[in-house]
Amino acid sequence: MKILIVDDKASIRGAMKHILAGFGFSDIAEAADGEQAWQMINHAEEKENGSGFDLVISDMEMPGMSGLELLRTIRNTPDLNTLPFIMATTVSARQIIMETMRLGVQAYIIKPFDASSVELKLKQAGIL
Repeated sequence: MKILIVDDKASIRGAMKHILAGFGFSDIAEAADGEQAWQMINHAEEKENGSGFDLVISDMEMPGMSGLELLRTIRNTPDLNTLPFIMATTVSARQIIMETMRLGVQAYIIKPFDASSVELKLKQAGIL
């Protein structure tokens, strides 16, 4: 499984990567914002060997393209609209959570997170 972690903080990306590695995932890429993530997703999908991403775990609040905008863009792209997407954020406003659910997010991780909360959400999303 190829996973893309998107967060503007390198320490958060590193922590998530470490947790995912503990669950046996090794093919993990990182992006510092939604725009970089979108470019990486498009590049991976263009390859003929089918090496696209199988899961995106994204922060919501980032400069440039936010996680919510990235989710909307993915959902509005026919070849990608079923790509599993987990939102990881400090935002807990009900309206925002409902919007992410409406757009088809598989799970919602509240920061700060630990291995057990990530495991629970990966199971909820059908990844584990």
